[in-house]
Amino acid sequence: MLKYLGTRLVMAFVVIVIVITFLALLVHLIPGNPVTTIMGPRASPALAQIVRHDMNLDRPIPVQVWDFITGAFRGNLGVDFVSNLSVTSLIANALPQTLALAFTSLFIAVGLGVPVGVYAAKHVNGAADRLLAVVSVSFITMPAFVVGLLLLLAFSVHIHVFPAIGTGSLSAPGDYLRHLVLPACALALTWIGYIGRLVRANMLEVLGEPHIRTARAHGVRDGVVFYRLALKNALIPVVAVLGVGLGSLIGGAIFVEVIFARPGIGSLIYNAILERNYPVVRGGVLVVAILFVFANLAADIVYRFLDPRVRVELQNVKR
Repeated sequence: MLKYLGTRLVMAFVVIVIVITFLALLVHLIPGNPVTTIMGPRASPALAQIVRHDMNLDRPIPVQVWDFITGAFRGNLGVDFVSNLSVTSLIANALPQTLALAFTSLFIAVGLGVPVGVYAAKHVNGAADRLLAVVSVSFITMPAFVVGLLLLLAFSVHIHVFPAIGTGSLSAPGDYLRHLVLPACALALTWIGYIGRLVRANMLEVLGEPHIRTARAHGVRDGVVFYRLALKNALIPVVAVLGVGLGSLIGGAIFVEVIFARPGIGSLIYNAILERNYPVVRGGVLVVAILFVFANLAADIVYRFLDPRVRVELQNVKR
């Protein structure tokens, strides 16, 4: 297991290095002159040269890439060209809001998706199962920004139940949660449908396993078979997708944060793109990519510990 863990950590490290290298080259891959894009075509040559020097664009490209890679591993992601503040500090201030939104969305997706999948599996091929299938597929196909706009119109503009924009204050937890409900639900809706379909499929597969038939043959009650035996095993594959889900939720938060005017890392990247603020864009994208990689790594490792079949396969490989 330690060998497997080491291999996964090395792979994660390689992926992060590749991402950092790509982001370091991003300013050179985009068509056009980045200084002209930032300053405009009427900027004087002297001012353009100052900006080029401040952004380290007057140095050879391999040196720029190496400086960005070494700086990133030291926690130095450059300086915001507009505010002249550290990009690391800007991301540190914005990231907690995005993580709160992503984890709340994941909690809602699991809390609603699992019961939906269990109910559908328990009433397989029934009217409720077919209805839930249509609803789940509809949820999966709806983009988060569309759901966000619909929820905003329904519960903020017409009904006035939840606030439309902002985050509220942590000193008032109730107000903070009220501001969190709509964006979290908008972000979670797609994953509610996906987790529901996944749990249903896993439940039906586990219910056909020999140990389930054996338990029923020995007179074990249906409730015990369904919830304590089948559901426990059916939830193991769900763990594997939670890492992807968390990474996807963090990435999808960009659109939701813009719609609800939440000052998270998504809004930070979006505003930086509008301002052509390359240091903030590549720093924010790098942090999102790192979170995505480590979320998948954590889910993969937990899955290996939870599933005894995988542990047996690893032991057989060692032999």
